Parts: sequence; C-alpha cells; structure tokens
Amino acid sequence: MRKPSKSADPSSPEMAFAQSELGQTLMRVLAEASSPGKRTVADYLLRNQMRVTAQGIEELAQSCHVSTATISRFARDIGFRNYAAMRAAVADTLQEMLQPVEKLRSTIEQRGRATSPAVESLEYAVANISATIGSLSQSDLDAVVRKLSRARAIYVMGFGLSSHLAGALVQHLQPFCSQVVEVVGIGGTEVAAGNLVGIGSKDVLVALSFPRYTLDCVRLASYARDRHAAVVALTDSPASPLAEVADHLLCVQSQHPVLPSSSSAALALIEALAVALMVSNRANVEKAARLTDVISTYLYGKK
Repeated sequence: MRKPSKSADPSSPEMAFAQSELGQTLMRVLAEASSPGKRTVADYLLRNQMRVTAQGIEELAQSCHVSTATISRFARDIGFRNYAAMRAAVADTLQEMLQPVEKLRSTIEQRGRATSPAVESLEYAVANISATIGSLSQSDLDAVVRKLSRARAIYVMGFGLSSHLAGALVQHLQPFCSQVVEVVGIGGTEVAAGNLVGIGSKDVLVALSFPRYTLDCVRLASYARDRHAAVVALTDSPASPLAEVADHLLCVQSQHPVLPSSSSAALALIEALAVALMVSNRANVEKAARLTDVISTYLYGKK
C-alpha cells in the first residue's frame, strides 16, 4: 500500500493522524491484521478520532460491532495497558494535530441556524479544498502527472457518486493523452470489467471512490494491480479501502454536514492534475491551442 508522503503538510486531521506514530500503527493493523474485528477497530479509530476521545469502551464496541473484549485485546496488541490508555493516546495525538481548518469547521457548526444550509455547504467546500491543499505534497502530484504523461493508456474508473468525477477527469485528459478509457460509462460493473481486460504494465488506472465506497471499484482496482498497471487512487482517507491497492494515493477532504460526501475538493484536484499535465510539456500547450482553434467555430459569438 502507498503510504501518505512524509513531506506533506497535513491540514487534514485524518491525514495528520494517519502520519503520526499511532496512526502508522493503526495503518499497519488495517493492512496486515488477519482478524476482521481488528481491521474494523483500526478503521474506526483512523476515521473517528474526535468521537473516540469521548467514547467509553462499550460505546466503541457498539460502533464497531465487536465485543468489549475485542477492544481490550486490540489496545493491548498495539502496545497499550488498556482501552483508557489507548483513548488517551488518541486524544494526545489529536491535540498535537489540531489545525485551522478544524477550527473553521467548528465555527461553522457552532453557528447552527444562523447560517443557511446553502451557505454552510459552500463553506464546507472551501474548508475541504483548503485542507486538501495542505495535505498533498508537490512530489506526489508530480509523480502522478509523470505516470499519466507516459502511460500507453489511462483508464478512469468511478462508480456511483464518483462517476461524474471520473467523467470530468476523462474530459480533461482526452485532448492531451493518446488513449483515455472511461471504465464504467453507462454499462455498470459488467462493462467496466470488460473495459479493463486489456490493461497492462504500461497503463495507468485512476480509481475514484468516496463514501459511500463501492466494492466493485476496489475489486477492479485490485485486478488492475495484479495486471501490473499503475493504480492511482483519488479518495478521502488513508483508511479508504482503495488505499490498500494504490501505488499513488491522493487524499482529498470530502466531509459534509448533510451529503454522504462532498466532491468539491475532488473536482478541484482533478482540475489541478489536468492543468499540471497540460503545462508539463510544450506539445500539450500546442495541442491546447489547436483544440481551441477547432472548437472556436462552434462557440457562441464566433463566426
């Protein structure tokens, strides 16, 4: 699994927590534990640090659908005397990782009804984009752009709530890449699997998945990895199921007070990748100019 870059300046609390000593321990459990119960607890801790600091062992066990004995064993297995000691370590780590974007979110939430739902949603979009800017490193972005620019074919896959994001990425990449395949399209899983049959070591799969995650996306990304294609995951957290199969992990914030997830930061990252690819070499700049010439006659006000 591709770990988050150590050089990143993580404004996202999830990214910051995952990069801490405790977070890295939980990431190893998530990736390596043979027990489904342990993986469930590790996943919950990576995603819900604030909630965990206020939960007793019974509440955590209920949230994870495991027994209190499983929670106690988990705490001991990762080096703590008991659950209370593990919870204290989560709280201490969070205290160190507190970032301005969380203060902004707290301010938004405390306003309550003073702010309309529409304005609150827009403010969450701003906070998510700000957190994403801080959590991504330039080296990670550059590495992905290099892979995209050198690929024989680029496959882009997103199911459900991520399908429109996949379509946007395809539209941005097509003018500048020799072959871009929208894996899912309108055909669902069966068509997606068929589109991936020819993927190989010279190709790149960009897989997008945000809560609520789609099992088919993870399975097909695993298939692409088994065929030695480079897998780039655009997702929301190091605890995302896509992280386990990704060569390059790009995490964007997707928190929202009403929707299952927000796509504003993901769309911003897609645009950023497209821009970086466009300016990566002179040939792409020339392609952009030719594209403008070709479509200009179809634009309103042009003759």
